[in-house]
Amino acid sequence: MSFREETEEGRNDLRRPFLHTGSWYRMGSRQSSMLESSQVIRDSSISVLACVLIVALGPIQFGFTCGYSSPTQADITRDLGLTVSEYSVFGSLSNVGAMVGAIASGQIAEYIGRKGSLMIAAIPNIIGWLSISFAKDTSFLYMGRLLEGFGVGIISYTVPVYIAEIAPQNMRGALGSVNQLSVTIGIMLAYLLGLFVPWRILAVLGVLPCTLLIPGLFFIPESPRWLAKMGLTDDFETSLQVLRGFDTDITIEVNEIKRSVASSTKRSAIRFVDLKRRRYYFPLMVHLLVPPSGAKFISVGIGLLVLQQLGGINGVLFYSSTIFESAGVSSSNVATFGVGAVQVVATAVATWLVDKSGRRLLLMISSIGMTISLVIVAAAFYLKEFVSPDSDMYNILSMVSVVGVVTMVITCSLGMGPIPWLIMSEILPVNIKGLAGSIATLANWFVSWLVTMTANMLLAWSSGGTFTLYALVCGFTVAFVSLWVPETKGKTLEEIQALFR
Repeated sequence: MSFREETEEGRNDLRRPFLHTGSWYRMGSRQSSMLESSQVIRDSSISVLACVLIVALGPIQFGFTCGYSSPTQADITRDLGLTVSEYSVFGSLSNVGAMVGAIASGQIAEYIGRKGSLMIAAIPNIIGWLSISFAKDTSFLYMGRLLEGFGVGIISYTVPVYIAEIAPQNMRGALGSVNQLSVTIGIMLAYLLGLFVPWRILAVLGVLPCTLLIPGLFFIPESPRWLAKMGLTDDFETSLQVLRGFDTDITIEVNEIKRSVASSTKRSAIRFVDLKRRRYYFPLMVHLLVPPSGAKFISVGIGLLVLQQLGGINGVLFYSSTIFESAGVSSSNVATFGVGAVQVVATAVATWLVDKSGRRLLLMISSIGMTISLVIVAAAFYLKEFVSPDSDMYNILSMVSVVGVVTMVITCSLGMGPIPWLIMSEILPVNIKGLAGSIATLANWFVSWLVTMTANMLLAWSSGGTFTLYALVCGFTVAFVSLWVPETKGKTLEEIQALFR
């Protein structure tokens, strides 16, 4: 054996699954025959849907973190004596923590597996919620929010990647959209529970999703594509057979994955300089209309995730109660819960449609709908400045602004909410997924931090001006999707990655 082969073998020994495929449903030991182990698989096979539902606890935690700051703003600022700017820092710190988590997420998921990455993400989330629940001043409040964000940053990368890697091609869109559906469920739960329980109790309830996720991870298989990349052939085939069912012939899929991994891992070390190669930069980067000598690039994955946040959806969700108060709604927290419930329904519709209508069409409908609704909201807020608060026209404009915000949330949930994460998990080749996925996730959380940090202050400056800025971004998104986003419906991950070679 050559030194290089010994080195590769040593590297693979280091990259063992942190949470190994559960022995209770394995085919058996490496010495066992298929005949001896077949009954184990027949009796204990786990469906892909069950695996998705277990890891969906992570995005529920993600959504609960996003939604927590809206119903609790008045109580926390009163109890701890915070100013608007201090509470804005609290709301945005989850994004700072998520940026740190995003930087680490790709490498953690590559070295210890997708399941191990989720286990690591769950622990700081639990500690963070407990820190907030016992906070007496801003120090524990801020520390808890940072810890939550770190865990959420890892979850936001790992869950869509895991789902994309285990799902059959005809179900990948729907199952991948479960990630965002779970986020919206988490947001709605935070809004709903915030109506009835104090903010400290609400923080304690935030512990539950990750507390349930940790034991659930022991009952699902590791990603077969990650196992194949690590050279764990027996475990890879076992995992895939478990996911597809014992009676399913997985020979073709096994061979496709092996060919893809063999092609992608000829160079084992992927560095930033490797992203210049077309097969990597096109899924990661799309050429903007500038001369080649000064060429600037923006990734399909990064572009969609950045535009998702610049459209203002997190600013609306984080501070929806404040927005509704500005619109003149008396029961702003109830209206906020209504937005959360509508968001869940709209995302569920997108989950059903994504494998039927395709990704591009939903993204186009979503971005056009967001642009129109944001323009309506901005116009309503501008016109209210010239109308008496006691007039009927003022009340009508208030209702128009509320309807516009709800429509914006609905249209976002149909496409720009779930699909950017889905496309990011689909288009990146396996050997750059860790590095490029971390970059895309970091970009998303950085822009989310900017939006949530400035949303409260922008709304205080001018509600109409704030929504105008968001509308301009959504208008650009329409052009971006129509020109540069590929359609991935009905293709295997290997076929998608072949398109970029």
